[in-house]
Amino acid sequence: MTPATTPAMTAGTPSPDHEPVSASAYREAMAQLASAVHLVTTDGTGGRAGLTATSVCSVSDGPPTLLVCLNRNSSAYPVFLRNGVLCINTLGATQDRLAADFAGRVKQAERFDGRDWTTLRTGAPVLPGALVAFDCRIVDRHAVGTHDVLICAVEALGGIGGAEGLLYAGRRYRVLRREAPAAE
Repeated sequence: MTPATTPAMTAGTPSPDHEPVSASAYREAMAQLASAVHLVTTDGTGGRAGLTATSVCSVSDGPPTLLVCLNRNSSAYPVFLRNGVLCINTLGATQDRLAADFAGRVKQAERFDGRDWTTLRTGAPVLPGALVAFDCRIVDRHAVGTHDVLICAVEALGGIGGAEGLLYAGRRYRVLRREAPAAE
């Protein structure tokens, strides 16, 4: 078939001559991808909440916009929607325990304890020592499967540093080593 005669496929619709991809096979395949690790935090009239996420992506630099995917079944999800703001705190190599705490090892009410959080423009919690913090306002959302894709306008940046990054791949945390600049 030529591209002009190829039938259009709808997202989530299996090809008639192929079996659909199972959820377990998809999760196993996604575990092979390396992703930066982020704490996504919010605070406001809806309360304070935070979680660990790897589903964060740049959308545009004009205007600065990113996306983050949140599971609608998460206990923190309604808090993010009510507040309408969030901060993406990208974690460094030494912050794997904090990532595990926000991934559920520690109860939601205790996740912010023992740390001096700051804020930028929106009032969402900013983690001192994060590689970078993207302080955002949620401007749109799209339901896809079990998650909402939140489109976020970046209103302020904080902590842009040069430390080694924390990754998640193969169902465990790993370190992204920074190479020394090449000598000229």
